[in-house]
Order: sequence, then C-alpha cells, then structure tokens
Amino acid sequence: MCRGNPRIVLGLYRSSHARQFFESALKLGVREMDTGYNYFGYASHRNLGRLPEYLLQEFTLSTKVGFFPGLGGTEHSLEIGRLRNAIEKSTDDLGRASDVIFLHNPERSLAGLSPDEGYDRLIGASTVLVEAVKAGFCRSWGIASWDPRTLLRVLARAAVGTIPTPCTLMVRAGLLTESSILDAGEQVGAIFGLGSDSLWGMSPFGGSTTNPVWNAVNTRIFLAPNQESNHVQAAFRVAYELPRVSRIAVSTNRIEHLNDLVKATALDVDSDVIARYRSLLRTRSVTS
Repeated sequence: MCRGNPRIVLGLYRSSHARQFFESALKLGVREMDTGYNYFGYASHRNLGRLPEYLLQEFTLSTKVGFFPGLGGTEHSLEIGRLRNAIEKSTDDLGRASDVIFLHNPERSLAGLSPDEGYDRLIGASTVLVEAVKAGFCRSWGIASWDPRTLLRVLARAAVGTIPTPCTLMVRAGLLTESSILDAGEQVGAIFGLGSDSLWGMSPFGGSTTNPVWNAVNTRIFLAPNQESNHVQAAFRVAYELPRVSRIAVSTNRIEHLNDLVKATALDVDSDVIARYRSLLRTRSVTS
C-alpha cells in the first residue's frame, strides 16, 4: 500500500541541538521538530532560541507542557497556573510562537482520580491551551499521550462537545506498542473527531534501535515485495500504520540514521500483513 508522504518530526528528547545537525536535517527535507518544556534538562527552548532566527523559522515547531522541576526530580502537573507560566516562558525562550503546543502526558495526573475529577481536571488544562492559541502563544494545540487508556476512561464520562477539542493527538506507534494502547489512541482520536492526518506517532522503535528484537525479527515481511530496506527502515515505515498516523516524531543524534529514516518513508507496506498482525495483537491481548 502506498500513501501520501509520511512525514518525519525531529524529536529533541535525545537529539542534538547543534546548528549543524539542524542544517543537515533541512538538507534531507526534514522541516518539523518537536521538543518539550522539560527536554534537555529544561534547556531545550533556550538552546533553540539561540539558533539563528532564519534557521529556526525553517522548521514547523511543536512543544509540550506538563512536566516541571520538583523536589528530587521532575513532577507532573495539570495545575492551571503552572501550565500558563510554562507556555509563556517557552515562547519567551524560543523567541517565537510554537506551531503546536501539546498537553504532555495528561494521564500522569489523571490516573487515580475519579471519572468526574479527571473530567474537570482535563477541561481546565485543555482550556489553558485554547487560551494560549487565542493569545498567540501557539497556532494550535494538541494532546500527547504515552498511555491513552487513562484518557479514554476520562473521555467516556464526557458528553460530546463538552471538552475542548485538540487539533492534534500524539500517541505511541510501532510494532512494539501494546494492542490496548494502539486501540485506545485510535478511540481517543475518534472521540475528538480527528482523522489520521491529525494523528502523530512517537517512539516507533520502543525506545531504541539497538533492541535485539530488531535483529531477531524480519520486519521486511510487512513491506510490499521487491523493495530494498534494512530491518530498522522497515520497522519505521510500518510504525505509520500502527496506528495510522501522518507523522512520527523520532529522536536521533546521527544524521546517517535520519537519512535512513527519510528513505524509509518512501517504502510501500503490505496492508494485508499489517491487518493480520493487528488481529493477532488483539487476540493475544484478550487471551493474556
């Protein structure tokens, strides 16, 4: 199956913030980057803000808010004042408005709350992002969820239209993602009325391309025949189908790796094999 232009978002969780790296990414056609308030030891925005203005403006930029410095490390919060301050500081440090600001893993603060409490907390946090768009801190807003199952339980309490609707949803993607997480991400997107063009994927390799699984499994069986690729490239291309997303945020410090991933986006997949794999995942999830 061939579909239009799966796109790469350069994730900055572990990636270089060096000017040369960004210039090389642009030469490969990668023009989107994703960071977060807490990335790079809470210094990602400041580092990006030091880049030449012309260079940063070449990228569509998304960031996230939800994690904050706390006693003994990082803590998560959906407290309205903290979210607002983080959004304003992010914009100041970057020296520009973000194209998207994501509410970062809201399930971290929603877990353990009653459905009613979670519902109210999510409305409050989402409203902050809606206000950020109106105030010009970003052009749109979204939700990035590592585990959308908690989010799904909260949304089941909500009447249609009572919670602000994000423009974008970012969820985990790829062959190592649990079936229940894949399903929950798609269901959350459906509740918000978001199509695959508004869904982004992340962590396509389950955290590392050096995981032994990528050498032990022939991921090329998921591709249409008569195409050249390595196992990592095949796994990356398949991640756009598990679940169906338009972009994937991926971190790397090697421009050679990024070049391989760019080439992988041109690969065609075998939709029948992917459908069978998804069915097997669901069966395993039910029986385990």
